[in-house]
Amino acid sequence: MSYSVRIESTEHVFQVNEGESILDAALHQSIALPYGCRGGGCGACKGQLLEGTVSYPDGLPDALSENEHNNNYALFCQAVPNSDLLIKSKEISATNEIQVKILPCRVHEKVQLNHDVILIKLLLPKTERLQFFAGQYINFLLKNGKHRSFSVANAPHDDKFIELHIRHIPDGKFTSEVFDEMKEKDMLRIEGPFGNFYLREDSERPIILMAGGTGFAPVKGMIEHILKTGLQRPIHLYWGVRAKEDLYMDELAQSWTKQNSLIRYTPVLSAAKKDDNWTGRTGYVHEAIMEDYPDLSSYEIYASGPPVMVYAGRDEFIKNNLDLQHYFSDAFEYQKD
Repeated sequence: MSYSVRIESTEHVFQVNEGESILDAALHQSIALPYGCRGGGCGACKGQLLEGTVSYPDGLPDALSENEHNNNYALFCQAVPNSDLLIKSKEISATNEIQVKILPCRVHEKVQLNHDVILIKLLLPKTERLQFFAGQYINFLLKNGKHRSFSVANAPHDDKFIELHIRHIPDGKFTSEVFDEMKEKDMLRIEGPFGNFYLREDSERPIILMAGGTGFAPVKGMIEHILKTGLQRPIHLYWGVRAKEDLYMDELAQSWTKQNSLIRYTPVLSAAKKDDNWTGRTGYVHEAIMEDYPDLSSYEIYASGPPVMVYAGRDEFIKNNLDLQHYFSDAFEYQKD
């Protein structure tokens, strides 16, 4: 059994299978609704029910209040239809023409980048390529029916392999398997691409990229795309990590500034070790940006990494006059099971 969902502003219609969330169904059918964490915690996918009803199998999500629920607002990443629906939601048009695919892949290469980050290169079938925008992500489809999401670290033009940067999460079952058991030539299944975190190339605004930890991965794809296309906009990359060893591709980031004079790079350590002998910036990465850019009104900011960093930027940058319409984010929610 399935239900029909129509979006008021575009008249687009898509089908949602029984037990499937509205957002999942939309993304599988190349309908790009906005979202953030996909876990019900950020509210980025919030919209309005104009006709029909929904339910929440795991209870009312954190980012939806009882009052909002009673006034027909819904979090589409968690809401499951009970009937045909008419919804009010923004729709992102830039990804509409990209087909979401489920593909087999083989582990082509596995490289340890530092103490807790591994680079994985996935090889797709000879007859397939995954079309994506720089910054988007893919899902690993696991045997237990669950999935794990990782940002694509390469640029769209360099699509022979899908490159991922995977950080080992303490007590994380999947990342432990990646580190300890996954071998080259292992077969996996992926689905993608997903996400509204991609470069807005029709803008003329200068760009600030804020990466935290392995949030560097999608930013890497963006910069490599910029270098390939020759986009002429000032770009300042800030990479926030704990200690120097966490800057797992520091030399690559430095090399970009030599390839393009419009690119600047500032690493920021929040917990530098004594033997780091660090003389660069310290503290929280969003605070470093605010110190350097007291007026953000003309800028576009892309933030990728831990939710605490992404949401701190969203809440604090408005103090420096950032228009949040020009704040694009990808918050990494880590899962242990």
